[in-house]
Amino acid sequence: MEEQKIKQDAICIGANIRRLRLEKHMGQTELVRLLQLEGVPMTRECLVKIERGAQHIQATQLRAIRDALGVTYEDLLAPAEGG
Repeated sequence: MEEQKIKQDAICIGANIRRLRLEKHMGQTELVRLLQLEGVPMTRECLVKIERGAQHIQATQLRAIRDALGVTYEDLLAPAEGG
């Protein structure tokens, strides 16, 4: 069974991930390494696409990013600021 992917339409998950990652002073490579250490298959290129909203995020990726950044789902799923 294919893993559920979360669409990034009204919710700008990618923009939230980028904002939260930058607030934590964390680079894309560092975040990807943390995810890989947790057994989540992710490349920097994949993270770039997710942050740009060009690729849907998988549920396991979202959970791992939440844990790596030490944030809540609410933080990640909040509507885009100003929109």
